[in-house]
Amino acid sequence: MLEAVGVSAFDEGVYRSVLTGPQSAVRDLAESVGAGTARTGQALKRLADLGLVRRVGRGRWEAVSPRSALSALLHRRRSETETVFAGVESEFADLHRLHRAGQLRSDPGALVEVLTGQEAMARKVEELSRSVTTHLWTLDKPPYLEPVGEPHHNEQETATTWEWLKRGVDIRGVYCLESIEPPGRLESILNLAALGEQSRLLPHLPFKARIVDRRVAVVPLTGGSKDSIVVVHPSGLLDGLMELFEAYWERAEPLLADGLGVVEGPSGEELMLVRLLHAGYKDQAIARQLGVSVRTATRRVAALRRRLDAGTRFQAGVKARERGWV
Repeated sequence: MLEAVGVSAFDEGVYRSVLTGPQSAVRDLAESVGAGTARTGQALKRLADLGLVRRVGRGRWEAVSPRSALSALLHRRRSETETVFAGVESEFADLHRLHRAGQLRSDPGALVEVLTGQEAMARKVEELSRSVTTHLWTLDKPPYLEPVGEPHHNEQETATTWEWLKRGVDIRGVYCLESIEPPGRLESILNLAALGEQSRLLPHLPFKARIVDRRVAVVPLTGGSKDSIVVVHPSGLLDGLMELFEAYWERAEPLLADGLGVVEGPSGEELMLVRLLHAGYKDQAIARQLGVSVRTATRRVAALRRRLDAGTRFQAGVKARERGWV
């Protein structure tokens, strides 16, 4: 039973014998397990190295509390195992790169995979999502394979993002005005940003892309086509895509303030209004995003301007920035 934490079956038998009394002599323990005193003594030394028993006198031993000793041993083994697996993952990545490099030398066409058809594309995207371990960088714009903005998709996206964040994944998303056009999409993006995703906004993006663990990128083959994608493996092309992402990231503006210098924070709806105004949305488009009538949207924009003491929509954006809202 204890072999999983490094205790052999024989040593476990000796340990169980030690547990039966307050103190035990080597000779008695040897008789109990049906072995010689030399073999039993060696087992006791191994158990002592593991912190399970201790010597209390010449030839006499006692057990350390199993609750504390075994818990410490289990924790140590778990840490050792995690270290080993981390090394294996690193070695696997190196072997994969070596294999890809060999393929590229013999067949440069292996640099990319071209996938067509929504089923094949969705399957590949799902496969890559399950493999995320360190980085997920996204240039986001329509069209989408998923029903973005709908409650079921938002819940699934939130749960997946939270799992990645708990594992320490570097999640960064650059969105554009087209990204927030679908009803409910802006609210979903802001929720992800509040959760911990690093989210930024640009007026326009020329294409969409997803970079996973800095080892593979997915890009539509033609503009915003939903019919085909290209999967780019480690290469100069992938390096270029990562540098391009970094360039867009530097140009984009954060969706959420870092909290420094915030005088009086906005409500969730006010923050959404500020973002929509900053993006240049008119009242009719704002109404679609909020799911209200145009008259109600106009009234809420007016209330926001009064709170910010702004005479115009442009001034509202400026004063919101001064307060640290955006």
